[in-house]
Amino acid sequence: MITYPPGRAYWHRPLLVFVSAMAVLAVVSAVGVFADERVLTGVPIWLKPLKFSVSFVLYGTSLAWMLSQLPRRSRAAGWAATVIVAMGVVEMAVIVGQVLRGTTSHYNETSPLNAVLWQLMGTAIMVLFAAQVVIGVVVLRQPVADRVGRYAVGLGLGLSLLGMLVAIPMVLPGQAPAVEGIAGAHSVGVPDGGPGLPLVGWSTTGGDLRIGHFVGLHALQALPILAMLLSRFLGDRLDERTRLRLLVVAGGAYGAVTLLLTWQALRGQPLLRPDALTLAAAAALLVGTATAAGLVVARRRRTSLALAA
Repeated sequence: MITYPPGRAYWHRPLLVFVSAMAVLAVVSAVGVFADERVLTGVPIWLKPLKFSVSFVLYGTSLAWMLSQLPRRSRAAGWAATVIVAMGVVEMAVIVGQVLRGTTSHYNETSPLNAVLWQLMGTAIMVLFAAQVVIGVVVLRQPVADRVGRYAVGLGLGLSLLGMLVAIPMVLPGQAPAVEGIAGAHSVGVPDGGPGLPLVGWSTTGGDLRIGHFVGLHALQALPILAMLLSRFLGDRLDERTRLRLLVVAGGAYGAVTLLLTWQALRGQPLLRPDALTLAAAAALLVGTATAAGLVVARRRRTSLALAA
């Protein structure tokens, strides 16, 4: 381990370069959405590079910030972050390359070249997953003064891994449509490329596995932001232990929402048209989360009163 002078933050340079490149690609893709009239699977052909580049900007920025918060630089985390950058480059190169060729990148095995590129993407995702596990272990093992922030980073990393895992059904044999050369799908109960929500394209006529995948991945931003808000607005009223317990409650609820959205999609339901069972599960989750948070705050008040007495 390398110890840095007090006050000096370590920013992972390859991640920052990658984030900058993805930001440029997002602008190029946004222009392509309007300038290129081609449509693929029912949406502008440049929409997929736009969504993925924006996602990588958020993902890479979050990882770079997390690494900068460590009190000591970790070679293992640094190398893992570099591997993530390399895998991100591979994935985006395939996505953009296939757009330039006028065909799809995901689930495409319609030719030997397309099959190799799709398998390359799958391998890159698995390697990226393993690299993020390494970073999560490093973060949780290093002492961080702010325990709430430390747990927020750890929970964010863990839940984003859950977000990757809930995407597995997209590539299972049973999810592949009866179309030769197509090895998976993100829609359930309807073909890919049908009517969808604006911008994100999530199906409005059937289930869509991308929703739980999206929500889980962005725990990487949501949990640290929640920790900051708790410290900023409740730091003078709630002690660290109480804020930490509230964060754990929120993390558990976030993971449950990710699984609930995936379960809803697997049952072929559009996000905005849940059935009674889905609504009941959502209501139970809401009540359970509110109850747990209330108990945490009530326990803190009882402790404060006991100390005052």
